[in-house]
Amino acid sequence: MSRVLESGIRRESYGGRSYVVRPVRGNAAGRSYVCPGCQQSLASSLEHVVVWPDDGLGDVSDRRHWHTGCWSARDRRPPQGSWH
Repeated sequence: MSRVLESGIRRESYGGRSYVVRPVRGNAAGRSYVCPGCQQSLASSLEHVVVWPDDGLGDVSDRRHWHTGCWSARDRRPPQGSWH
């Protein structure tokens, strides 16, 4: 289930929890992240999504950067590593 909020930000559910999902356009920051969906590198220059629990209890450290395709496939291909 998806519910659009503002600026493309939406709420989606996974594993019985609600998450905030924010699309990110690529930028030249030069940072690199590890996608929880595939455990592969994700350059900040690529379009992707940032996902965090929608419980209002976390902070910026709870945010995870996912390849858009990996987040979309999370029900068919469960995340790897320490995601939850």
